[in-house]
Amino acid sequence: MKKGSHIFRAYDIRGVFGEDLTPEVMVKIGRSLAALMEDEGLGNTVLVGHDVRGSSQLLSGAFLAGVLAGGVDVTWTGSSSIGLAAFTGWMLKRDVIAYITASHLPPEWNGIKFYTGNGIGFPEDYNKRIGDMLFDDEKLMKRSAAWDAVGVIDVISMKEEYTRYFESRFDVGGVKVIMDCGNGSMSLIAPHLFRKLKIPAYTLFSNIDPKFPHRESEPTKKSLKALMEHTKKLDVDFGVAFDGDGDRGVIVDDKGRLLTPEQTGIIIAKDMLEERGEGIVIANVECSRAIEDVLEPLGAKVVRIPVGHTFLTLEAERQGAMIGIESSGHMVIPEYFLFDDAILIPLKIAQILSKSDRKLSEMVDEIPVYPKERIDIPCADDRKFTVIDSLKASLSERYGDVNTLDGIRVDMDKGWALVRASNTSPKIRLTVEARCDRDLGEIAEPFAKEIRKEIKKEA
Repeated sequence: MKKGSHIFRAYDIRGVFGEDLTPEVMVKIGRSLAALMEDEGLGNTVLVGHDVRGSSQLLSGAFLAGVLAGGVDVTWTGSSSIGLAAFTGWMLKRDVIAYITASHLPPEWNGIKFYTGNGIGFPEDYNKRIGDMLFDDEKLMKRSAAWDAVGVIDVISMKEEYTRYFESRFDVGGVKVIMDCGNGSMSLIAPHLFRKLKIPAYTLFSNIDPKFPHRESEPTKKSLKALMEHTKKLDVDFGVAFDGDGDRGVIVDDKGRLLTPEQTGIIIAKDMLEERGEGIVIANVECSRAIEDVLEPLGAKVVRIPVGHTFLTLEAERQGAMIGIESSGHMVIPEYFLFDDAILIPLKIAQILSKSDRKLSEMVDEIPVYPKERIDIPCADDRKFTVIDSLKASLSERYGDVNTLDGIRVDMDKGWALVRASNTSPKIRLTVEARCDRDLGEIAEPFAKEIRKEIKKEA
């Protein structure tokens, strides 16, 4: 493995500032992107934006310098939410969108996400080729543009155009909200947008602070205690919290309960089905079976996809889906756009509540919640995929028809089990969901035992 190659994940780039990610590395990444765009005929324009991390502006500047050196023009939107950056690139018809962020990771981390101009994430092959070119200085130098062919840069903000886009599509009255921006990028746009839409909104941690002092950027039950308490105490209809860059949002109901991404997605999809009568719902293999149980009787066709927000956007377009749901909290609603902008989640919930006399908690109570457990089993990076291949053979023989779309998912009457190799860590993850707590252990224990047995066999 080349030194530094570990920063290239399947669908993004992530590393610690000053160790893995330096300005010098970012210049090379920019030059590598420019070379890839030429090789693949991806066009000649890139939209570059970044989150509010302390190192993001510096790394953004270094990256765009590399892109310009490769002869590609840059539109720079500066510090913004990922949704606003993607919207800008989409509306301006830029060929590629690059956003500097480490999403929900601690403040010393940073990285890049790449998208095509319509908001679909780069395929794994593109990211790998950028990584391969990064370590060939001689080849990169040969790909440098001449002095009269370097790219040009323009700077733009489409904050007001973005706001007007939602103003023309959401008429939300009589709904009150509390939002927790976690001192992240959504602090730049969410309070402003809600004011423009005349949605009364209390705000928590909605001033920018790159150190994320009040809670970690990952919106979890543990990190959102303040939001859950305030939502229950204040006279509001629901709460919402965003991650660091604003591509994920989670909802808290009027009783202070944190909704799962599946619960939120089901509520939005039910409302859409009431209007349409039918539609395709995309859900990854890790999502709850409650999606099928609730939505299929209402006219939905549920299509399962691999885990990963790139698959979510790609398959939503390919399948003509009305909504795409990720177990991690990403969501796409293609009638607006294909990229996963978390601002849509509270806007859709507010829209639903504004035309209903029911509370959000009442809607939540109608959705079944099945016990779920995740077990991480250590397994070396160089062996984990071999173990998965062996398990595919043995589990297929034992259970018959299994889903091997992403790892191995075995569906049973009592629930299901999913076995996947982690894309980012030396481990195999077992996810189990059951109809009741008793069944959860009955499913999880033999699967965990089988995985550990296979790991020892492969050692």
